Amino acid sequence: MHSPTPVDRLYDESASVIRALGLSEPSLAVAAGDSFRKALVLAAASHFEHRVSSCVLEFIRERANGSGLVVAFVKNKAVSRQYHTWFKWDDTNANQFFGLFGSEFKQMMGERIKASEELKNSIRAFLEVGNERNKLVHQDFASFSLEKTLDEIYALYRQSLLFVESLGSHLRECQPPSPEP
Repeated sequence: MHSPTPVDRLYDESASVIRALGLSEPSLAVAAGDSFRKALVLAAASHFEHRVSSCVLEFIRERANGSGLVVAFVKNKAVSRQYHTWFKWDDTNANQFFGLFGSEFKQMMGERIKASEELKNSIRAFLEVGNERNKLVHQDFASFSLEKTLDEIYALYRQSLLFVESLGSHLRECQPPSPEP
C-alpha cells in the first residue's frame, strides 16, 4: 500500500462532499460531482506526468553519472513540454513510449506485459487517464461531458499506479548492448 497522495485526498474529499450534498441538496451534489470528476482526471494525469517525468530524469541522472550538463540537455529538449508526445494516448499499449528507450527496452517490456495481465491492465488504465485528460482539456472543458463516475476515475488511477511505480525499476533492469565505438 502506498502512502496517500494528493489524488487520494482529492478523491476522499470529493466523495465526502457529494455524499453530504446528496442528503440535502441532490442537484448540487450532481453539479459538484461533475466538477469533481473533471478535477480528479486532471489531478491524476498531472500526478502521473510529474512522477513519470521525474522517474525518467532520475534515470538519466544516474546513467549520466550525475552530469548536470546531460540532465539539463535532456530536461530541456526531451522532457519539458514533451511528456504528452511520449505516449499515444488513445492506444491500449505504451509501445511508443517504450520505443523511445530503444528496441531492447521495448522488447523487454513487451515480454513483461505478456507475462503480467496486471501490468498490461495498469498500462491501459494509465493511458485511459491520459486520454480522458486530453479530451477534457481539448474539447471545451466547461461543457465536456465526462462519462466516468468519480469511483471509476479513481479506480483507473489506482490501477495505473503499478505501471507508474514500477517504471524506474523496469528502466534500470534493462541492459541494452553497449554502443559501437
